[in-house]
Amino acid sequence: MRSILTNHVATAMLLAALALPAAAFAQGTSPAAPQTPPASTTTPAPAMPMPHETKMAMPHTMQGTMAQVEKRIADLHKQLHITAEQQPQWDQFAQVMRDNASAFGQAIEDRTAKMKSMSAVDSLQSYATLAALHAQNVQKLATAFQTLYDTLSDAQKKDADMAFRGPMHGHG
Repeated sequence: MRSILTNHVATAMLLAALALPAAAFAQGTSPAAPQTPPASTTTPAPAMPMPHETKMAMPHTMQGTMAQVEKRIADLHKQLHITAEQQPQWDQFAQVMRDNASAFGQAIEDRTAKMKSMSAVDSLQSYATLAALHAQNVQKLATAFQTLYDTLSDAQKKDADMAFRGPMHGHG
């Protein structure tokens, strides 16, 4: 369960910021603390680990996150061979990537700042808010990408299709 939550948080961070297969954020879990068995013979139900109980390697600052987004934008621009005619649609798409990364990064910072004082319910609500923000951001990015995609040549579309079939998109 811990790795599932870790993967969901890491995936949400990545997709909200980039919505592309490049692994901008690496993920991992912290080792579980050794547990001593209870004195009784009954086994307690396992506690559901919360997202804050996992450790993710990611930029420690918003500046680091934005630098990764800019690198991904430049890499994808090159990979898709964006032409001068496609630049206006590209610029809109890239701006959505930046805006998404900024909004999601701020939401993560806000959650992190409040984590120690959150109740279990607060933590779940906060996680639900992040998930909803992620969904909104992906929808914004899909809309912006559709506008760009419509301008791509068949060869560029093939490259884009492959880019979105990467590991972060359930393929490969």
